Amino acid sequence: AGQQGDHRIQVVVVTQNPALEAATLEAAGDLPLHADYAPAELTISALRNRGVQHTDSEFLAFLDADIELSPNWLNAMLAHLHRDGVVLASAQQIAGDNPPPLESIRVALSNATVDAAVDFLPGRNLLLRRQTFDEVRGFPEHLVTCEDYYFTDQAGQLGQLWYSSDACYVHLGEDKQLDEMFSKEIWRGQSNLQSLRGRRIEPGEWPSFIVPPWIALCAIAVPLCLLFGQPQLAAISAAGALLPFGAYVTRLYLLAAGRIGIGHIAAFYGYYFPARAWGTALGAFKTLGGRLHDH
Repeated sequence: AGQQGDHRIQVVVVTQNPALEAATLEAAGDLPLHADYAPAELTISALRNRGVQHTDSEFLAFLDADIELSPNWLNAMLAHLHRDGVVLASAQQIAGDNPPPLESIRVALSNATVDAAVDFLPGRNLLLRRQTFDEVRGFPEHLVTCEDYYFTDQAGQLGQLWYSSDACYVHLGEDKQLDEMFSKEIWRGQSNLQSLRGRRIEPGEWPSFIVPPWIALCAIAVPLCLLFGQPQLAAISAAGALLPFGAYVTRLYLLAAGRIGIGHIAAFYGYYFPARAWGTALGAFKTLGGRLHDH
């Protein structure tokens, strides 16, 4: 409702809540608003695909409910889509007022590469042509999480994914506490392995799949080796965990140009890696269990 420019906009709110809140209706103002009350068992992908069915526009915007867009977002993203080769555009994340360290860390990671074509775009704010959506056959409804990895990878085979600082957004629902992030990362990690099927894997993605379980296994091996009287193996295992951990901490510290304390960064990865490893393991058991059940 607060976007600049004279555009015909259709807004579809796909929700699994029983009703829209009064604040939502008030924020919409005079903007035409269609509410789709979806069943609770549907995945995020299914909700997004449902929303498209209620529209007839040439362009589609997928927006998470917990983000705040800059007023120029639509104009800026449309301008990028009219450039040769760009099939999907997204705005840069910025921090809100007085952000906690965890939010600053998330913003720094999101903005590692800006004003360039990237291999992946998060699903919080995406603008694309309906033709692109149709060609990739929508979002993958078999995935509980990681659907944005899969979807943007498919779109990336048709053209460039552009991450731009010409507009911005604040993620109002960003994790504020490490324990909250820990639970969410376990959930997010459960579709890691499933998301690999049916798409290309960029070289830069492999560390995110390999490093968390590697660090977790090495860390578990340290006390086990000491228990069985193998101090040398314990030292090797400790080095195997600490070297990649230190590399990630150093990279993020440099990426944030020293604006985030190294202690906060170490605490972040101290929660992140175990959560991702546990989530990936849970996802592997679920995938294996599903296949055994199918047979």
